Amino acid sequence: MQAHASPSRSWKKTFLLVWGGQSVSLLGSNLVQFALVWYLTEQTGSATILVIASLMNLLPMMLLGPFAGALVDRWSRRRVMVAADALAAGLSILLGYLFWADVARIWHIYLILLVRAVGGAFQFPAMQASISLMVPERHLSRVAGWNQTVSGLINIAGPPLGAALLALLPMYGVLAVDVGTALIAILPLLFIRLPYPPNQDRKAFVPPRELLRDVQLGLRYVRCWHGMVWVMGIAVLVNLIVNPAYTLTPLLVTRIFKGGAFELGILDAAWGIGVVVSGAVLGIWGGFRKRIWTALAGVTGLGFGVLLMGSAPSGWFWVTLLGMGIAGLMNPLVIGSFFAILQARVAPEIQGRIITLSLSFSSAATFLGMVISAPAADLIGIRLWFLAGGGIILASGIAAFSSRSIQSIEDNAPLYEKVCS
Repeated sequence: MQAHASPSRSWKKTFLLVWGGQSVSLLGSNLVQFALVWYLTEQTGSATILVIASLMNLLPMMLLGPFAGALVDRWSRRRVMVAADALAAGLSILLGYLFWADVARIWHIYLILLVRAVGGAFQFPAMQASISLMVPERHLSRVAGWNQTVSGLINIAGPPLGAALLALLPMYGVLAVDVGTALIAILPLLFIRLPYPPNQDRKAFVPPRELLRDVQLGLRYVRCWHGMVWVMGIAVLVNLIVNPAYTLTPLLVTRIFKGGAFELGILDAAWGIGVVVSGAVLGIWGGFRKRIWTALAGVTGLGFGVLLMGSAPSGWFWVTLLGMGIAGLMNPLVIGSFFAILQARVAPEIQGRIITLSLSFSSAATFLGMVISAPAADLIGIRLWFLAGGGIILASGIAAFSSRSIQSIEDNAPLYEKVCS
């Protein structure tokens, strides 16, 4: 087990102030994301334009994540979060001015989405890697549940709130709201001193060769942690199948069930409600004694939900609705427990790069899934994508329960000092 710094007795107040501010900022980012996607939809009606916009959000974490995580491990995580929120606010001001002056172009939106995503590639690991220094280990799974609940609520409330703001305000007014939420996130960080990792080798400037060595250290750390290699493999598999499946649900609704916007809307609602309910349960319960059991139960249930969605006869839409709700319920158990394992077992001074390595692999899997899912679904049929994908995930979750290296993942994390030597 790694030696972690002990959180202070007043950790709840410190954590809630920082976490609350970051959650408000996440809501603002979600509103801007919805507003810009809707603007691109109205202005162009082009699927290609929307896919490129999605890639602007995906590519930075996929390509820069490990380097961002390595820098987060060297820098003040509080300053990283302040800088990322300030960058997002500044970009919203700039884009708001372009809309106010009526000179905004599509490439402006692409560029700003890309730079915002670069900031996010630093902000997310900085926050996640700070949690284990603020929160006692026994509460990490609960905090992960709270994170999932807030994320689910934002995903449910963000689109209608964004639509309401667009109906009331011009685009630069919506962007001004994002500036306000970023400032709310920055304010507590100006007065709160977040703890540093006990063995952090702090540097303001990290030479490229040293940065590359840090990334290689992160890769070597994961490679030495055999259970984590398998768990990350399962996470890659889930992202390869489930995220593209989610983007294919409109076609599932129209082609298989001959439905429309109402059916798609209640499918989205079933997923969102499942995420919120499950996150709240995890936040209260905390999961099984062994966090990996909670994660694997979630993977197994997620596979079953996707399989159920694909197996529903054309007249039984309620079966697909049930499958989507089950998948939503399982998602926080997987993600929340996985991050809690990393926060509890990885030394704080290396957490940033381990978290971003997992996110980079998952982002790459999502990208690959998006590339192959559409032609594959047209070739083999949408239903078969759900059936095969759900079956593979279900089988992986069940098989992982019999893997000794996965079952002992929380006991066999490599010691940071040994990997560094």
